[in-house]
Amino acid sequence: MIRPSLPKSRIVITCAKGVPPFLKEETSSLGLPVRAETVAGVEVEGTMEDAMKLNLFLRTGQRVLFLLRELEARNADELYAGISRIEWEDYMSPEEYLCVTSAVDNPTIRDFRFANLKCKDAIVDRIKKKVGRRPDSGPERTGVVVDLYWKGNLCSVYLDTSGEPLYRRGYRKNPLQAPMQETLAAAVVQATGWKGEGNFINPMCGSGTLAIEAALMAAEIPPGLLRKNFGFMHLKGFNRASWNRMLQKARARVKRSFPGRLVATDIEPKAICTARQHASAAGVDRLIQFSVGDYAATPIPEGPGVVILNPEYGERMGQIELLKAVYRGIGDFFKKKCQGYTGYIFTGNLDLAKRVGLKPKRRI
Repeated sequence: MIRPSLPKSRIVITCAKGVPPFLKEETSSLGLPVRAETVAGVEVEGTMEDAMKLNLFLRTGQRVLFLLRELEARNADELYAGISRIEWEDYMSPEEYLCVTSAVDNPTIRDFRFANLKCKDAIVDRIKKKVGRRPDSGPERTGVVVDLYWKGNLCSVYLDTSGEPLYRRGYRKNPLQAPMQETLAAAVVQATGWKGEGNFINPMCGSGTLAIEAALMAAEIPPGLLRKNFGFMHLKGFNRASWNRMLQKARARVKRSFPGRLVATDIEPKAICTARQHASAAGVDRLIQFSVGDYAATPIPEGPGVVILNPEYGERMGQIELLKAVYRGIGDFFKKKCQGYTGYIFTGNLDLAKRVGLKPKRRI
């Protein structure tokens, strides 16, 4: 563990709005029941080793924040004094790189960057006083990341054990226009109810994120296996042996195949080329059947299964008029070619969704 005397603490896991129900299911399956839920996150209690496990296995969470200390501060000077009292020399070496992030709602602070600066100064000044050297610091989340949540007079100081957000899996090298974040794509797949059995069909696949996240689920590949760097790795006392054991157990569970087919198509050859590259980087290219073609020509194996599309939902009036025909066509595609399947459309325009011409059983 990071520090022998560090007790269990509150762990806040952030996510996109609408995703907490799926994140809650994930944390519970890892043996960490949710104690509180917000519109964009959940709260559990656990050790630093639990935080490591969350970073390895979570598909829908974005940041895993381990509560280090709570303190009161009415203004920036009191913030500096309170942060300075934390034993930072026990948590990070001066050789490490420091990044401070924050969310601030305090009447004396007009710019959150000023709070970041005061917090950062308090940390590096304390370390220099205790060990004689100041750590380098800046905006990159590649080393130790400290997160400050300051509302009113109450400050919560967290160790961001993720470092870079968890949606940065590492496989998406060449994202196309308006790509879907990996964590949101995982939540969308979970929302369909597909669990790696039966077929998963993804016309209009773009750069392949939905199909790749589905393949990772089907093969039981934890997203954390794809990353080489997490914030917890830069904290003093990081237990490399424990982390390696987690990785070894996770790799032993990976499946080579699943009972179904995963098909992804797009009309743009460049999109399919990019999707194949991403799937290869994620280690799931063998599981996905990619092809170039119009969504209506997508090969549909005998069901059952899930068909999901993420069509454009342009905001300009002329573009919307053109898209109305596309959405009507999707409805015809569902009715004529997808018998025995459950169809889903992920869109930000409900008026366009109505053009599909099918009555939805539920909205996600």
